[in-house]
Amino acid sequence: MTKKLEELFDLPPIDTQPESDLESNVMALINENQSQLEIANDVITRIDRALPQVRDLDSADRELDELSDMAKEKFEDLMNLGMNVEARFSGQILQTAGVLLGHAITAKQAKIDKKLKMIDLQLKKMRLDQTAKKEDPADSALEGHAVAVDRNELLKQLISGNKEQKPLDN
Repeated sequence: MTKKLEELFDLPPIDTQPESDLESNVMALINENQSQLEIANDVITRIDRALPQVRDLDSADRELDELSDMAKEKFEDLMNLGMNVEARFSGQILQTAGVLLGHAITAKQAKIDKKLKMIDLQLKKMRLDQTAKKEDPADSALEGHAVAVDRNELLKQLISGNKEQKPLDN
Protein backbone atom coordinates (compact mmCIF):
# COMPACT_ATOMS: atom_id res chain seq x y z
CA MET A 1 0.00 0.00 0.00
CA THR A 2 2.87 2.38 0.68
CA LYS A 3 4.15 1.91 -2.87
CA LYS A 4 0.79 3.03 -4.21
CA LEU A 5 0.79 6.07 -1.93
CA GLU A 6 4.34 6.92 -3.00
CA GLU A 7 3.34 6.78 -6.64
CA LEU A 8 0.11 8.69 -6.04
CA PHE A 9 1.74 11.58 -4.18
CA ASP A 10 5.09 11.43 -6.04
CA LEU A 11 7.01 10.78 -2.84
CA PRO A 12 10.54 9.38 -2.71
CA PRO A 13 10.67 5.70 -1.74
CA ILE A 14 10.86 4.88 1.95
CA ASP A 15 14.07 3.14 2.93
CA THR A 16 13.39 0.30 5.31
CA GLN A 17 16.41 -0.40 7.46
CA PRO A 18 17.04 -3.64 9.25
CA GLU A 19 16.84 -3.68 13.04
CA SER A 20 20.63 -3.83 13.54
CA ASP A 21 21.18 -0.71 11.40
CA LEU A 22 18.50 1.10 13.36
CA GLU A 23 20.10 0.10 16.67
CA SER A 24 23.55 1.21 15.50
CA ASN A 25 22.10 4.57 14.37
CA VAL A 26 20.45 5.04 17.75
CA MET A 27 23.66 4.16 19.60
CA ALA A 28 25.64 6.58 17.42
CA LEU A 29 23.10 9.31 18.15
CA ILE A 30 23.30 8.61 21.89
CA ASN A 31 27.11 8.74 21.84
CA GLU A 32 27.02 11.99 19.87
CA ASN A 33 24.60 13.54 22.36
CA GLN A 34 26.73 12.42 25.29
CA SER A 35 29.79 14.08 23.82
CA GLN A 36 27.79 17.27 23.22
CA LEU A 37 26.54 17.15 26.79
CA GLU A 38 30.09 16.81 28.11
CA ILE A 39 31.18 19.77 25.98
CA ALA A 40 28.25 21.83 27.31
CA ASN A 41 29.17 20.91 30.91
CA ASP A 42 32.77 21.99 30.28
CA VAL A 43 31.59 25.32 28.86
CA ILE A 44 29.30 25.89 31.86
CA THR A 45 32.15 25.12 34.23
CA ARG A 46 34.43 27.61 32.44
CA ILE A 47 31.72 30.28 32.56
CA ASP A 48 31.20 29.72 36.30
CA ARG A 49 34.93 30.12 36.90
CA ALA A 50 35.09 33.26 34.77
CA LEU A 51 32.19 35.04 36.49
CA PRO A 52 33.24 37.04 39.52
CA GLN A 53 31.75 36.10 42.82
CA VAL A 54 29.33 38.55 44.39
CA ARG A 55 31.12 40.34 47.19
CA ASP A 56 30.54 43.18 49.62
CA LEU A 57 26.82 42.60 50.09
CA ASP A 58 27.13 43.75 53.69
CA SER A 59 28.91 46.97 52.70
CA ALA A 60 26.02 47.86 50.38
CA ASP A 61 23.62 47.36 53.30
CA ARG A 62 25.72 49.64 55.50
CA GLU A 63 25.86 52.31 52.79
CA LEU A 64 22.09 52.24 52.37
CA ASP A 65 21.67 52.48 56.15
CA GLU A 66 24.08 55.43 56.29
CA LEU A 67 22.22 57.22 53.50
CA SER A 68 18.90 56.61 55.17
CA ASP A 69 20.18 57.82 58.56
CA MET A 70 21.73 60.93 57.02
CA ALA A 71 18.51 61.76 55.17
CA LYS A 72 16.50 61.33 58.38
CA GLU A 73 18.87 63.61 60.32
CA LYS A 74 18.72 66.31 57.67
CA PHE A 75 14.93 65.94 57.51
CA GLU A 76 14.68 66.65 61.23
CA ASP A 77 17.05 69.64 60.91
CA LEU A 78 15.04 71.09 58.03
CA MET A 79 11.76 70.51 59.87
CA ASN A 80 13.08 72.41 62.90
CA LEU A 81 14.36 75.19 60.65
CA GLY A 82 11.08 75.33 58.72
CA MET A 83 9.10 75.74 61.94
CA ASN A 84 11.38 78.56 63.18
CA VAL A 85 11.42 80.81 60.10
CA GLU A 86 8.78 83.11 58.66
CA ALA A 87 5.83 81.41 56.97
CA ARG A 88 6.74 82.71 53.50
CA PHE A 89 10.14 80.94 53.61
CA SER A 90 9.09 77.78 55.41
CA GLY A 91 7.20 76.25 52.44
CA GLN A 92 10.30 75.53 50.37
CA ILE A 93 12.26 74.33 53.40
CA LEU A 94 9.50 71.90 54.42
CA GLN A 95 9.17 70.69 50.83
CA THR A 96 12.90 69.92 50.75
CA ALA A 97 12.55 68.11 54.09
CA GLY A 98 9.80 65.97 52.57
CA VAL A 99 12.05 65.08 49.62
CA LEU A 100 14.80 64.02 52.06
CA LEU A 101 12.35 61.81 53.94
CA GLY A 102 11.36 60.25 50.61
CA HIS A 103 15.03 59.48 49.93
CA ALA A 104 15.36 57.82 53.34
CA ILE A 105 12.33 55.66 52.60
CA THR A 106 13.68 54.77 49.15
CA ALA A 107 17.02 53.70 50.63
CA LYS A 108 15.33 51.43 53.18
CA GLN A 109 13.02 50.03 50.50
CA ALA A 110 15.98 49.26 48.21
CA LYS A 111 17.63 47.36 51.06
CA ILE A 112 14.47 45.34 51.73
CA ASP A 113 13.99 44.61 48.01
CA LYS A 114 17.56 43.34 47.76
CA LYS A 115 17.05 41.01 50.71
CA LEU A 116 13.78 39.70 49.28
CA LYS A 117 15.45 39.00 45.94
CA MET A 118 18.23 37.10 47.71
CA ILE A 119 15.66 35.03 49.62
CA ASP A 120 13.79 34.36 46.39
CA LEU A 121 16.97 33.18 44.70
CA GLN A 122 17.79 30.92 47.65
CA LEU A 123 14.30 29.39 47.52
CA LYS A 124 14.61 28.80 43.77
CA LYS A 125 17.99 27.14 44.29
CA MET A 126 16.59 24.91 47.02
CA ARG A 127 13.67 23.95 44.75
CA LEU A 128 16.08 23.06 41.94
CA ASP A 129 18.21 21.02 44.33
CA GLN A 130 15.12 19.13 45.49
CA THR A 131 14.02 18.32 41.96
CA ALA A 132 17.55 17.18 41.14
CA LYS A 133 17.51 14.89 44.17
CA LYS A 134 14.15 13.42 43.17
CA GLU A 135 15.55 12.54 39.76
CA ASP A 136 18.59 10.89 41.34
CA PRO A 137 17.90 7.13 41.65
CA ALA A 138 20.31 6.81 44.59
CA ASP A 139 17.97 8.89 46.74
CA SER A 140 14.88 6.86 45.88
CA ALA A 141 15.30 4.87 49.12
CA LEU A 142 14.28 7.98 51.04
CA GLU A 143 10.84 7.92 49.45
CA GLY A 144 9.66 5.01 51.63
CA HIS A 145 7.31 2.14 50.91
CA ALA A 146 3.87 0.90 51.91
CA VAL A 147 2.47 -2.50 52.74
CA ALA A 148 -1.17 -3.46 52.28
CA VAL A 149 -2.52 -5.14 55.42
CA ASP A 150 -6.08 -6.14 56.19
CA ARG A 151 -7.76 -5.00 59.39
CA ASN A 152 -7.60 -8.34 61.20
CA GLU A 153 -3.90 -8.77 60.58
CA LEU A 154 -3.23 -5.23 61.80
CA LEU A 155 -5.18 -5.90 65.01
CA LYS A 156 -3.21 -9.11 65.58
CA GLN A 157 0.06 -7.21 65.19
CA LEU A 158 -1.08 -4.52 67.61
CA ILE A 159 -2.25 -7.06 70.19
CA SER A 160 0.94 -9.10 69.93
CA GLY A 161 2.94 -5.87 70.31
CA ASN A 162 1.03 -5.01 73.50
CA LYS A 163 1.55 -8.51 74.96
CA GLU A 164 5.31 -8.24 74.48
CA GLN A 165 5.42 -5.13 76.69
CA LYS A 166 5.70 -5.59 80.42
CA PRO A 167 2.47 -5.06 82.37
CA LEU A 168 2.32 -2.00 84.60
CA ASP A 169 2.25 -2.52 88.37
CA ASN A 170 -0.72 -0.86 90.10
